[in-house]
Amino acid sequence: MVTVAAGLARSGLRPWVYSIAPFVYARPFEQIRNDLCLHRLPTVLVGNGGGYGYGVMGATHHAIEDYGTLLGLPHLKAFVPAFDEDVPEIANRLFQADHPCYLRLGLSERPADLEAPAYTAWRRLLTGDGWVIVVIGPLAGGIWDAVRHLQVPKRPTLSLLSELPVAEFPHAFLQDLARSERLLVLEEHVEQGGASQMIATGLLKQGLAPERFALKTAQGYVSGRYGSQTFHRRESELDPAAVVAFLEQEAC
Repeated sequence: MVTVAAGLARSGLRPWVYSIAPFVYARPFEQIRNDLCLHRLPTVLVGNGGGYGYGVMGATHHAIEDYGTLLGLPHLKAFVPAFDEDVPEIANRLFQADHPCYLRLGLSERPADLEAPAYTAWRRLLTGDGWVIVVIGPLAGGIWDAVRHLQVPKRPTLSLLSELPVAEFPHAFLQDLARSERLLVLEEHVEQGGASQMIATGLLKQGLAPERFALKTAQGYVSGRYGSQTFHRRESELDPAAVVAFLEQEAC
């Protein structure tokens, strides 16, 4: 399927390749590398159920190392929408892209009574006096809903990141970080090759490392059991309750 898409792209078309996330990035990895990325062909790989999205179907159906794996290839960029409203905006960008792209889909978890800011690669969802949090993808919805109820001194400034690799840091984010000096990165992806490493490396290169840096990432299968996406997030301490507990404990 990926090789056929490469041929279609070579002929001037703009193919989209869709499957369950691990089947669109892991199984055809060599074809993605050789046929798409080495030739910079504008093809969109759409992976449904990023992270632990396929729950009880187990590790073979999970995608907790997907964008880290793909971003090691040349010319590829990853998009991770958090909310339903993000998808049409990202799709418009993907139709204009002149390189391979990976679109990681998940279930929108935006709180019903909150309206997300217009789509950009970086968005600030919440302002507070506590930690600066950067969260990637749909994980943001539940975290946003939980931390907004904290008192201002403990309430974080919450930023949402939807495009990888990290090309640059917005001025507003750097201002928030300079004020707080505390940064927490949350992602439903393993630490190796993840956004947390990209952000840390980017800040270090610019001499902007915060005083305190923490991350919560996908920990694989802590108990050796499979369950729902919520279950796996809880085991990795990526659930809202764990994040709130961290902020309460680390407040200073």
